[in-house]
Amino acid sequence: MEEFLTEINYDKLIEKSLKNVVIEALKIAERQGLPGENHFYITFKTNHPNCKISEYLKNQYPEEMTIVLQHQFYNLKVEPNLFSVDLSFGGIQQTLVIPFEAVTYFADPYAKFGLSFTTGEETDSANEPISAPEEEKEKKVSGSATVVSIDAFRKKK
Repeated sequence: MEEFLTEINYDKLIEKSLKNVVIEALKIAERQGLPGENHFYITFKTNHPNCKISEYLKNQYPEEMTIVLQHQFYNLKVEPNLFSVDLSFGGIQQTLVIPFEAVTYFADPYAKFGLSFTTGEETDSANEPISAPEEEKEKKVSGSATVVSIDAFRKKK
């Protein structure tokens, strides 16, 4: 049974939607490889409980690691909650299993595109109301909202 929400957390909804952009981009790379000059920088929390990397890498990167998917990556598999990929480190091929919850940053520098994410530890409080800073609370709140054009987030040609 689903929990009844007392409010809608739009930040969490947006983050979930943007995470789907990462998933779809990885699915393209899984199906056909990376087109043209596209390449991905993916930063993730190595200490996430469902992250699977070698002890060697975990010791070298105890909290966070950035990988690059460009020319030499193998066996990319995208599943609903995670992806796995084989990469070489010091000439040794290793399989990394990375849950999407652990991803903190995704970029395609060729496309001049990047996204930052919070991780599971930070989103545990996502259902709590977001409180404004003290000085903001003191200001009188008007009944209107700010409308932001989606064009502000689109890639400029």
